[in-house]
Amino acid sequence: MNNKSIIGNLAGWVFGLIVLTVGTINSFWGNDPLFGVFVMLLSLIYFPPVNALMKKQFGFSVHRVLKIILGCFIIWAALGVGELFNKIELIKMDL
Repeated sequence: MNNKSIIGNLAGWVFGLIVLTVGTINSFWGNDPLFGVFVMLLSLIYFPPVNALMKKQFGFSVHRVLKIILGCFIIWAALGVGELFNKIELIKMDL
C-alpha cells in the first residue's frame, strides 16, 4: 500500500463515520427520521470495504469527485436544513 491509498482509506473511514453519526443524530432526534436513514445509507459509500465490494459486485465504484460533492451536500444539509447543532443540544438535554 502506498501513502496515497493509506490517506485515502483513512479519510474514507473518518468521513464515513462522521456522516454515519450525522445520520444517526438525525434519525433519533428531530422531526425527520427518514432523512437520517438516507444519510446513514449514503455514508456507506465512504467506507473502503463497501467501495471494494461495489467494485467487485458491480464493476465500478463511486468516483472521488462525486464523493466530495456528495459530502459537501450532506454537510450543507445537516448543518443548514437539518439543524444539526440544535439536535446536539437536544441530545445534551436528554442526558
